[in-house]
Amino acid sequence: MSIVHSVGLGQFQQDNATPHASRVATKWLQEHTSDFKHFHWSHKSPEMNVIQDIRDALLHAVENRSLPPRTPMDLWTVLKDEWCKLPPRYLQTSVESMPHRVPALLCVRGGPTRY
Repeated sequence: MSIVHSVGLGQFQQDNATPHASRVATKWLQEHTSDFKHFHWSHKSPEMNVIQDIRDALLHAVENRSLPPRTPMDLWTVLKDEWCKLPPRYLQTSVESMPHRVPALLCVRGGPTRY
């Protein structure tokens, strides 16, 4: 975080999924709280994370390729290719959806939403 946001403006987001809330991860976050701001999302709430939508789009694109990747390096290459094919407007729309996602999530008290 200090490399990416050297001026101390880094913000860490997680969805509290089980692997992210492990003892090791929790301990690390506690030890590094002064290094960045940590957003506390609702428990296991992917509705707040636009990365889920983008990941799903990439996964769908990879699954629909005529030749699936055979090695981790092939997968990395395919993911980079598919990332470059995502229209910038798609990414912007995901980010712009946040003002609608937050109230929707609050209405259902952290439960599932239409997002």
